[in-house]
Amino acid sequence: MLNNFPAAAPDPLWDLINSFRADGRREKIDLVVGVYRDASGNTPVMRAVQEAEVRLASAALSKSYRALSGNHAFNAGMANLLLGANAPALGRQCTIQTVGGTGALRLLADFIARISPGTTAWNTDPSYVNHKPLMAAAGLPVRPFRWIENDHGLDLEAAFADLDAAAAGDVVILHGCCHNPTGIDPTFEQWKEIARFCARKRITPLIDMAYQGFGEGLEEDAQGLRHMVDQLDTVFVAASCSKNMGLYCERTGAAMVIAPDGSFLGNIRSTLENITRANYSMPPDHGAAIAVSLFEQPAPWREELEAARRRVADTRRSLADALATLGAPERLQVLRRQKGMFSLLPLDGQQMERLRLEFGVYGTAAGRINIAGLLPGQIDTLARALKAVG
Repeated sequence: MLNNFPAAAPDPLWDLINSFRADGRREKIDLVVGVYRDASGNTPVMRAVQEAEVRLASAALSKSYRALSGNHAFNAGMANLLLGANAPALGRQCTIQTVGGTGALRLLADFIARISPGTTAWNTDPSYVNHKPLMAAAGLPVRPFRWIENDHGLDLEAAFADLDAAAAGDVVILHGCCHNPTGIDPTFEQWKEIARFCARKRITPLIDMAYQGFGEGLEEDAQGLRHMVDQLDTVFVAASCSKNMGLYCERTGAAMVIAPDGSFLGNIRSTLENITRANYSMPPDHGAAIAVSLFEQPAPWREELEAARRRVADTRRSLADALATLGAPERLQVLRRQKGMFSLLPLDGQQMERLRLEFGVYGTAAGRINIAGLLPGQIDTLARALKAVG
């Protein structure tokens, strides 16, 4: 069977990570891996998470199987976090726990493919590197639409011009906040325009909420999503607890389907559970149990998350200030108005390679850098390197 097994291309991101590890220079800078780092360069376990784990260990709850939908308290907590406590839309949503945000995206893609085969998924260009493979693996055709900046921020007219070719019933993938990889987010007024566009074109948003809390705050980052849900009959949401709870390796996420009314929910849940049953059966509980504990005692967790958000915002501002002081081109300084962990540098592959070879600065070949991975002592070094190649 394996004699003619074709060689699979290595993942370019992990190739870069391996190159960084093999680089012997002391002053090298890792801006590749998409994780939050504190000012010491560590990806910390939140104190609130550590305390929750102690409580869970002391309680010694059963390790028996959970339901196919996962931890029900977690699902309810995630619905409240995404939509807001007491939101009217809570009565028409179905949320189930998934294996990380990636698992939520794939589950929703499979769900869409099952209920509406051949649906086209419209994906921002540029976008999160795994969106297209996840949709395509579920059998959905994927088409791009521009997600770029003009002099004021997101060029929404460019996005609409491309999406005008979308057919009724198509799905448009949107980033709820902190767009990966560009950091370009819609204003709330633009979210209103997007909702009106989706309603007019009869296309359904699939909103990836991977970074809630890292833009303007937990509640602020959900404004666009909540407006879309209030204005549209059907919305899909994929959410992750990797960043805002630091539960990266626990693989804790949620898939949500917003329906026109509550009468659809039983069938939606059964269909989602049928898909997971044939895939991983049920998700692991540990991360979800931690999240439930954080929902029950939210203040310490929210304080830690807000401190992390401020660190990323301060790092972004400091880098922009350093670039301005050096007289770097304006096109490099626009990262000041972007949000979240990532920015996409206006540099081509050769310039990114020069950054890596000459200055030991590692970003992706497409220009994505992880602002959250930049340490305070590296800011001036990075600014000088960017000015040199940009």
